[in-house]
Amino acid sequence: MATETVAKPRTSLRVGVQKFGTFLSGMIMPNIGAFIAWGIVTAFFIPAGFTPNEELAKLVGPMITYLLPLLIGYTGGRMVHGVRGGVVGAAATMGVIVGTDIPMFIGAMIMGPLTAWIMKKLDKVWEGRVKPGFEMLIDNFTAGIVAAALAIFGMLVIGPVVKAFSNGASAVVEWLVTNGLLPFTSIFIEPAKVLFLNNAVNHGILTPLGTEQALQNGKSILFLLEANPGPGVGILLAYMIFGKGLAKASAPGAALIQFVGGIHEIYFPFVLMKPIIILAAIGGGMTGIFTLVLTGAGLRSPAAPGSILAVFAATASDSYFGVALSVLLAATVSFLIASVILKASKTPVGETEEDSLGAATSRMEAMKGKKSSISSTLTGAGATTTVMAGPIKNIVFACDAGMGSSAMGASVLRNKIKAAGFPDVKVTNSAIANLSDTYDVVITHQDLTERAKPATASAVHVSVDNFMNSPRYDEIVELVKSSNTEGTADAAAAPVAAAAAPAAAEAAPPSDILVADSVILNGTATTRDAAIDEAGRLLLDRGAVDSGYIDAMHEREESVSTYMGSFLAIPHGTNAAKDHIMKSAVSVIRYPNGIDWNGKEVKFVVGVAGINNEHLQILSSIAKVFTNKAQVAQLEAATTVDEVLELFGKVNA
Repeated sequence: MATETVAKPRTSLRVGVQKFGTFLSGMIMPNIGAFIAWGIVTAFFIPAGFTPNEELAKLVGPMITYLLPLLIGYTGGRMVHGVRGGVVGAAATMGVIVGTDIPMFIGAMIMGPLTAWIMKKLDKVWEGRVKPGFEMLIDNFTAGIVAAALAIFGMLVIGPVVKAFSNGASAVVEWLVTNGLLPFTSIFIEPAKVLFLNNAVNHGILTPLGTEQALQNGKSILFLLEANPGPGVGILLAYMIFGKGLAKASAPGAALIQFVGGIHEIYFPFVLMKPIIILAAIGGGMTGIFTLVLTGAGLRSPAAPGSILAVFAATASDSYFGVALSVLLAATVSFLIASVILKASKTPVGETEEDSLGAATSRMEAMKGKKSSISSTLTGAGATTTVMAGPIKNIVFACDAGMGSSAMGASVLRNKIKAAGFPDVKVTNSAIANLSDTYDVVITHQDLTERAKPATASAVHVSVDNFMNSPRYDEIVELVKSSNTEGTADAAAAPVAAAAAPAAAEAAPPSDILVADSVILNGTATTRDAAIDEAGRLLLDRGAVDSGYIDAMHEREESVSTYMGSFLAIPHGTNAAKDHIMKSAVSVIRYPNGIDWNGKEVKFVVGVAGINNEHLQILSSIAKVFTNKAQVAQLEAATTVDEVLELFGKVNA
């Protein structure tokens, strides 16, 4: 099954800090919803809120004093030693809560994992040594003893130490603000983001300190030091205008993901491909922070992810202007600096922007320690960005009905994989409703991928928008080569796999699936819907379907386009419409002047109705024709129906 590609372990200080930051983030991020809930209650019901309510405002204190630290302590403990670690971690966190008079987030981030780690070590000491029947007694009492001891330790020792640290850190922040130096923190924060070290700063220091400030003042500037989307979107806007090649083409989509989706990681490769552009991020970050200081603006709770929507949702009631101005000016300054750099710099000789962006994305993933979930947005990478844990044995094309576009796509890929020397790899097609989690690779139209994922969670998912000649097919072939090269000893099993191949490859269909009466060389339709009607009527006239099937063909087209590429569309009914099929049949209509098919030009419309896979052989033959440009040209030039049937390989013979 599929696994993420993991970079080779490194032992540098940066990697150690990165791992520590990730661990801190793991305690905070799952509980961001609770932080936001506290922020909403605070924003509405405290005396200075939108709708002051003395009774409901009573929630504010207990939530920040008890709920949030306990959630953090439980999450940290569970990360170390499961639910058992979470329980003792939360219990020990009560010690630091009671031992201080400030919100004990940092204390919770210490006590939760520490107590769980001690519990884990003690459990190993008597593992396998407890007599049967006494396990529950020992487990419960040891957990209670450890939790009680650590709660006392937290109250008497950790609590006062953390309070002193928090007071010192708050004093440093106050000093930076008073002396106008807070904007200079961008010199550290912006490079840290690109190097994936931001979590250690943001979730380890800024969020806890910011929450304490928000409790006292109703808002905090600290929440926006790292989360401001302005610097990143400014860089991407500069690439949109002054970039080249793939970098310029991918910048608009990246900007939308970064600014609205809040996934800042999307712009990191754009910085790494020209590292000097980090100056633009620093300049934009400093400008944004200076604006916040100048206007006294801030957020009432963390903004996670760093989306402009999340930022405004967390903005204090008196800070909308300041926050908006901060984001705008940060983006403007970042854009101007990045634009100057891009206009002044040149791509190295022999290296394209595509090469640079691809290399930068790889460097980003290497620093992150694993493949990026969004890197394919930049590079167009598909299946080849995934490494399989074992050889690929079965691939499935899935569509709504499982009898038209998926069958032809499967035929195209099956031929490519066989030509590459892997005939034992089984390539089938299926309706999404019939999928099970037994496939190595699942290929779907891009509009259907999310429907297919829940049923096949462990497979590699590949999205295509063109079933006939998608570039993803070559990537899948390369993936098969890389995954199956070491498994050539299994070649002896090829005859067995071939025997199990789908009916599309072996079974001879009945002789009347495609007949001359169902081939029209000059269709009369001028629109997509009219062409579907024309193809459907040919099936209806043959007695292959009833009128309800034509309605289902339109329904299928509205959900997912049946455009296949190479001027071909194959309209067919939905999976639920199989009761409207009387027998298998295919109709072929040529439109010499072409039809606009959802923005794609279509010259050949193949209507499909199939029972028990009887139609798959002819679809396989049609697929072979339309993957050959010369044969497509012959179809366009054909003057008789017999020429069309001849090109499809006399499949009815």
